[in-house]
Amino acid sequence: MTTLNPDLPAQLVQGIYHGTLGITPGHNPGNNGPTAACLSCLPEAGSLPKAGTAGEPDLHLSDSYYFLKSLHPEGMTLPGRSPGSTYNVEAIRKDFPIFQQKVNGRPLIWFDNAATTQKPQAVIEALVKFYREFNSNVHRGAHSLAAKATDAYETAREKVRHFLDASSAAEIIFLRGTTEAINLVAQTYGRTVLGKGDEILLTTMEHHSNIVPWQMLRDATGATIQVAPITEWGEINLDEYGKLLERRPRIVAITHVSNVLGTINPVRKMIEMAHHYGACVLVDGAQAVAHLPVDVRELDADFYTFSGHKIYGPTGIGVLYGKKALLEAMPPWQGGGSMIERVAFEETSYKKPPHKFEAGTGNIPDAVGLGAAIDYLQRIGRSEIEGYEKEITGYAMTELAKIRGVHLIGTSPSKTGVISFLVDGISPEEMGEILDREGIATRVGHHCAQPLMRHYGIRGTIRAALGIYNTRDEIDVLVKTIRAALVRLRG
Repeated sequence: MTTLNPDLPAQLVQGIYHGTLGITPGHNPGNNGPTAACLSCLPEAGSLPKAGTAGEPDLHLSDSYYFLKSLHPEGMTLPGRSPGSTYNVEAIRKDFPIFQQKVNGRPLIWFDNAATTQKPQAVIEALVKFYREFNSNVHRGAHSLAAKATDAYETAREKVRHFLDASSAAEIIFLRGTTEAINLVAQTYGRTVLGKGDEILLTTMEHHSNIVPWQMLRDATGATIQVAPITEWGEINLDEYGKLLERRPRIVAITHVSNVLGTINPVRKMIEMAHHYGACVLVDGAQAVAHLPVDVRELDADFYTFSGHKIYGPTGIGVLYGKKALLEAMPPWQGGGSMIERVAFEETSYKKPPHKFEAGTGNIPDAVGLGAAIDYLQRIGRSEIEGYEKEITGYAMTELAKIRGVHLIGTSPSKTGVISFLVDGISPEEMGEILDREGIATRVGHHCAQPLMRHYGIRGTIRAALGIYNTRDEIDVLVKTIRAALVRLRG
């Protein structure tokens, strides 16, 4: 293994993190002009080609590592919360029953939030109440429980609409999660508009869920995939992104927040640039909505996706937002009950969105649980969450940077609480086990982002991802445990 330079710049230790967390302001939220360009790509309904398959070669460790070589040119300063903040992390922690237990004899420290978040009592109670009081299928039952279940289900949809500031509940589709949502767009909109030689534009930092569906679409249609590179600090290279847009891709699929680097991409600007060239844009918001206020109309996103279990809600429920005009023009993805208007052996007609894309019995209780999670976050205050997480992320980055032998990966000045790092002489897997013995839950490996790991010349990282209930004291335990492991290693 290559020996790493253990010395980080002194300036970096003093202030590694720049507090520029937030969404790039956009102009007229009501501007739906690009939708017409996207719709112009949709041909008349016809037969769709069959899906193909795609795979990735194994990742091999390169001869040299890539790590932070210099400070970001904008400089970095430790952020803090605004004066008068009322954020009460200890009160929030009491809302999560799981923190009452110990792991390996130690208090549980949950730094695996980018993989999944813990659930507050309000969400647990919402699930129990549904099953205990009004468990029923929805929409067509001629009895009281069906009416109650339908009301709860559609109320949850309205909560999601408000959460994303969509213009209509008809633009909110319930699915299993972000992965299924991206597949839906690829297999409906994508299959309809793409042909041989057309281009799909992705970025180097995408999760596999925002790569593989597009590869399958490429193989089925004869389209090609282009990839926008990133800078040494883990940001999209906007100049190169702009050059790739000049090739006029039909579809651009980008992550809002990197699940490895924590980088908050300037998606408003990226969407505007893509729309200028007539592309439709899907934004993977799986790692964004728990940390940032998201306004899909301000962003002018054509499609936006997220998963419930990453915002303190249940697993198995997620959301696809799509502009109404696009959803109305797209063919359905799956066929069955609930999504039909009329069925005959000769011909079937479909309901309007969102029901056109929700074949079969939906995940009713978990949609209700997602609504409860959204209520919970709204009560805390999304700007309060953003400010607090900005503060503890800056603290964690600064303290980890002080450790000789720790190497941070992803140091954009626009960053949320996903922190990836490596430790000299200790593999990520071994470091994960050391941390687990102290009750600290992290994630190790490639984080479903092998192309990004290949960019950095590594197999994987240790990832500590912060959430609304994490504290400075927990970060101190993480830092102390890493220091102790390095002391033992060095003898």
